[in-house]
Amino acid sequence: MQINGVGTDALLRIAIECVTGDPEGYDRALDVLPVPMYLTDPKGMVTYYNPACVAFTGRVPELYQDQWCITAKLYSTDGNWLLHEDCPMAVAIKEQRPIRGVEAVAERPDGSRVPFRPYPTPIFDEEGQLVAAINMLVDVTERKHQAEFLRVQAEKSRNLADKTSDPQVANELRQLAQEHDAQARILEKPH
Repeated sequence: MQINGVGTDALLRIAIECVTGDPEGYDRALDVLPVPMYLTDPKGMVTYYNPACVAFTGRVPELYQDQWCITAKLYSTDGNWLLHEDCPMAVAIKEQRPIRGVEAVAERPDGSRVPFRPYPTPIFDEEGQLVAAINMLVDVTERKHQAEFLRVQAEKSRNLADKTSDPQVANELRQLAQEHDAQARILEKPH
């Protein structure tokens, strides 16, 4: 996945280097990033967020009050409410490992929802002690819309294939439907 032409892993590495390399000035670097990023202490208390977090969540996170997560409410992709203490950032801190390949849905105070991929990553000092964690939240709304469009096109192709009397055309339409379905699965797959 790319953000403004930069891969998410590379962007996250750059952000971690900013935090660990310049503990006094990392905020200047992270503030200009177009993707929401926030930091917590080892207990999960939010200690920093960039301006993109406010636009993403629809609220101003409360430093040293919000724990694990900066969203008003959080849901799993199947629509079940997800407690903040069970969110990917909480798991990353508790298990002291990065969490990848998951998606969640943030609910803003106005009730609107945003599907996203979190990239929670613990940060350790030279002795291997957990000193902080960083999370990058990547909005996947557009990918979801593209996948749904492809699914609709696949269904239309199947319907046309069923209605045509030309076997060659029917076969080509079914192949097109399979291609659309495959592309939709790629878009829906968490990276």
